[in-house]
Amino acid sequence: MSQLKILIIEDEKLIRWSLEKHLTSKGYKVLSAETGEEGIKLFELNRPDVVFVDNKLPKIQGMDVILKLKSLDEEAVIVFMTAYGSIETAVSAMKAGAAEYVNKPFVFDEIEVILEHVKSKIKITKEIQLLRRQKRDIITFDHIIGETPLFKQIIQLSKKIARTKSTTILLLGESGTGKDMFAHAIHNESTRNEKPFVTINCSSLPDSLLESELFGHEKGAFTDAKLLKKGLFEIAEGGTVFLDEIGEINQATQIKLLGVLENKIVRRLGGTTNIPVDIRIVAATNRDLKKAVEEKLFREDLYYRLKVFQITLPSLHERKDDIPILAEHFIKYYNLQFQKCINKINGSVRSLLMQYSWPGNIRELRNVIERAVILETMSSLEADSLPAEIVLLNENNLSPKETIKDMHHSIDAHKTPFGISIPEEGLSLNEIEKQIIKLALQKTNYNQTQTAKLLRISRDTLRYKVKKHKL
Repeated sequence: MSQLKILIIEDEKLIRWSLEKHLTSKGYKVLSAETGEEGIKLFELNRPDVVFVDNKLPKIQGMDVILKLKSLDEEAVIVFMTAYGSIETAVSAMKAGAAEYVNKPFVFDEIEVILEHVKSKIKITKEIQLLRRQKRDIITFDHIIGETPLFKQIIQLSKKIARTKSTTILLLGESGTGKDMFAHAIHNESTRNEKPFVTINCSSLPDSLLESELFGHEKGAFTDAKLLKKGLFEIAEGGTVFLDEIGEINQATQIKLLGVLENKIVRRLGGTTNIPVDIRIVAATNRDLKKAVEEKLFREDLYYRLKVFQITLPSLHERKDDIPILAEHFIKYYNLQFQKCINKINGSVRSLLMQYSWPGNIRELRNVIERAVILETMSSLEADSLPAEIVLLNENNLSPKETIKDMHHSIDAHKTPFGISIPEEGLSLNEIEKQIIKLALQKTNYNQTQTAKLLRISRDTLRYKVKKHKL
């Protein structure tokens, strides 16, 4: 965090001067005012990060200044200063909106401790503000594309579940099937949509750090815990926590997560206080959790607690009719991104896309279309712009006889003297392919673009075959 901008509202000149001098020496940008009225004006003009407000001020008292500042900015961070400290005064200041309070005379070490606390609170507040700025219409079920009957049924079920008050949903499916989009849509179409949506990939953090991120920690809970930190469960109060790759968490964290689900409370690391939370948990994994339970890798009680509502997303291979629809959607998107004007998909390309198995699912299709749009120079998407593995799959689906016939026809069409006969003892298709490619390369003076056209294959396919045959 950059250095704070601090406003001091203090009528005693010596205290105001010494505090200003100390904070300036620490690198803070400091403004100061002698009266409440002057301080309010400086606040409106400069919007400081922190305001130190004295209790006893001429005309407008400190409590009234706090109320005025909070009316101007409800997120204003205020430190209340008083020479007449008492529990009642502190409580009143906190009720008025102060984040911290300090008794005068104070020592500067105490001020530094308070500012460290304030920095932590400002960081958390900014994180929450960022999360709350997410608009409901960023991702809804209207943004999730699919026309196959199975997928439409899943969308309808998900919409119904999103509107319930249930706090737990388990999303299953292969990697790349869109579990993260479903999690966002569930939140955005729920009654929690005005509250935070926080997400964490459980496989991306070490166990100790994951636990701290989820549950938070008290100051001094471990070596590097210099300040109190709220966990994601607290930050998401009233909203949704998306736990991606839930199958990767260890047994100790599983037990704590079960406690959150069952009791709706969290306890920070190193803490002794149970903190109530109102959150919905959406968990996702591409692992077989039932099998993990059988292998004692995942707690059975947590598994059944997570799957109050279970949604299994189909692979792209299971919803093949959606492939061209998704491809056209991604083409439109990347046309805008890269200022292209691709308005259709070549018929042969459509067949290639439909025949490919898409092990990476929608994520892989999106990446393939992005690459193709970047490479394509025509107004339609052509096979030359597809990766070699997709084009090769189509060729590999042909029978050996069809492959030989196709290659032979390609060369004959250009009046190349080449004959193929199959002896009784058989022959190597691999060697024939090598010789035909070599002959085509020689005919075009090793121009790969012309060779690819001559053989009716893509440039990527030709490069793959040249490397394969060491030509």
